[in-house]
Amino acid sequence: MYRSSPFAFARSALAAACLAATLQPALVHAAQTPPAASVQAFSDQDVSDAYTYLLGRLLVLRQQQLDFQAGMQWNQLVHRKPGDVEWPNPNLDVAYSEAWLALDAHSCTLVGVPKIVDRYYTVQFLNGWGETLANINERSQPDHPYGDYAVCLKGAKVTLPVGVKRIDLPVRTARILSRVELGADWKQAEHLQQQFSLRASGTPVTEAIPKTPMFALNKLPGVEAFDSAVVALQEPDLNPGMQALQAKVRAIAAQIGDPAARNAIDRQIRAHAFPALAKATLTIGPGTLRNGWVRPAVSGAYGEDYLTRTLVDYGGIWANTQAEVHYFRGGALENGELLDGGNSYSLTFPADQLPSKFARYFWSITATDAKQFRVLPNAQGRFLLNNQSSLSYNADGSLTLYFGPKAPEQGAEANWLPTVAGQPFKLTFRYYGAKGLVADGNYFPPALVKR
Repeated sequence: MYRSSPFAFARSALAAACLAATLQPALVHAAQTPPAASVQAFSDQDVSDAYTYLLGRLLVLRQQQLDFQAGMQWNQLVHRKPGDVEWPNPNLDVAYSEAWLALDAHSCTLVGVPKIVDRYYTVQFLNGWGETLANINERSQPDHPYGDYAVCLKGAKVTLPVGVKRIDLPVRTARILSRVELGADWKQAEHLQQQFSLRASGTPVTEAIPKTPMFALNKLPGVEAFDSAVVALQEPDLNPGMQALQAKVRAIAAQIGDPAARNAIDRQIRAHAFPALAKATLTIGPGTLRNGWVRPAVSGAYGEDYLTRTLVDYGGIWANTQAEVHYFRGGALENGELLDGGNSYSLTFPADQLPSKFARYFWSITATDAKQFRVLPNAQGRFLLNNQSSLSYNADGSLTLYFGPKAPEQGAEANWLPTVAGQPFKLTFRYYGAKGLVADGNYFPPALVKR
């Protein structure tokens, strides 16, 4: 739980974390498995592609089941204490409220948004694949930045109260997340958070939550993923060009009732799909690696890039679009050496490239473990550094941040983010309202230096 004293065990931030380490036991098992006795019906590439595509949907279904098991109900907004959320890689610098929406042709969901000035906020709507459908804020709704909204199924015939702004979604169920910047005054942020409201305008028809495999993020399912393929694909994928992949998923699912085929496909998943995912996570699919930092090619809305979507659903579910926030993941030095919590590192921003220069709203950096995507426990209760931290700047105006198991011998302790000895970790850098070179895609944070 993310609190100022102590932060306890809050979940951590974006970055599709190190699948290579996560999947290693499965890969060893695969290497020890005898070869298939019969001819395989599907190529290794087809199985790998179909599995990767399906996994993205199963990760969202996994989280939905966890949410409802924890007591969430349709069209009921839950206000979370800062950091007290149960999904991988949340933003630790905002107060979240969350819900699952059920819509139908005769009922909209009414959303109330308070007036918020000089503080970042957004209300994000996502579909069952982790795709952002809409945001409500002063940027996306300049003529109606706050007040009452009606979120409706596209084409729904509903009479709405006067003054309500209608927003249509192309799906019957959606995930909603409101974010309010914590800033320097957490109490005010939480007061504003409590003013967000949600209620159905009628009685929408709801369906049972699909039962699909529940799994730990460091132990992905094998062939059993395809047991739920039919129900998983009932959620429409709004992106173009997905029909061929869905056909592969259905064809594989139709064969796994045969024990020999089931065993063969499971071997293919472990021997080919897992290593392919592990390799892809190094650059978050077609992302760009520079200075040891990875910038995803897209986030929040993915088009045909289902690989990045699955990797983000895995290590940073509910990521928003680049119109809202730009992400960088740091997991290695410039030479490729992975970050280890037992070592100490520094990160220096020149005076003319301070993080605040590239963010209209605010910036932050978090450290998480490389397997479970949780912030690193520490006695200081410090889990992120951002523009609200009491940072000390160097004499020349530059800024040096420190990461390691002990406070730096030289350098301000306030600039230090603790790590855990013997535990690999990742860093996630966020620029909210990116501008300049970050928004243009021409900037990467400086390389980390091992001390």
